[in-house]
Formats: sequence, C-alpha cells, structure tokens
Amino acid sequence: MINYFVISVGAAIGGMLRYGLASFIQKKVESFFPYGTLVVNILGSFALGFIMYYLDEKDFLSPQVRLFLTVGLCGGFTTFSTFSYETLNLIRNSQFLLATTNVLGSVFLCLIAIYLAYIVSKAIG
Repeated sequence: MINYFVISVGAAIGGMLRYGLASFIQKKVESFFPYGTLVVNILGSFALGFIMYYLDEKDFLSPQVRLFLTVGLCGGFTTFSTFSYETLNLIRNSQFLLATTNVLGSVFLCLIAIYLAYIVSKAIG
C-alpha cells in the first residue's frame, strides 16, 4: 500500500511541475506549436534516464524512492498523452507540418535526451 502512496505523491508533484513549466514556456514562446510539452518530454526523458542509468544502477535508491522518482514524479511530469492530444489537434487544424515536427521532435529528441543521460551517468560514475 505504501508504494501506491509514494507513486501518488510523486505523480502529483510531477503533474504540477509539468503544468507549470509547460504553461510558462508556452506563454513565453507564444506559438501554436506545443513547445512547452516538447520541452517537458525532453527533460522528463533525461531525468528518467539519469535516475535509471546512474542512481538506480549505483544502488543509491531504495525501492520506494525509485518508485517515487520514476513511476510517480517522471510519470506525472512527462506528457505523452498530452503530446498525442496536441498532435491530433494540429492534424485536425490541418497543421500537418507542425504535427509531423511535433512527432519527430518528441520521439527523436527524447531518445537523444535519454541517451545523453546514459552517457553522462557513465562519465560521472
């Protein structure tokens, strides 16, 4: 039961961070393209990669802290469901180039971010 509580707290914090950061970025950029969501996905991918490839592999984390950070915090912070919704809205608004850019940018940049976290973790480990 404690695992569900730990995950819930992490997800609540991650969700608040996601909303705040994505909203802040989107207001600053003032664009139809969902830059806020893209940035959150990249940062979330890097954070998850660092947690798993460095902290977890070095046994720095208890099982509950790992759940809090990965399933909870990162799960609440990353936004692929929002990504899908926003991409569909771009398609529905005939913004096909922006939709394609969002899909390719999110997938490839997040893969690069998690790979960079792997490299950084190995370099400092």
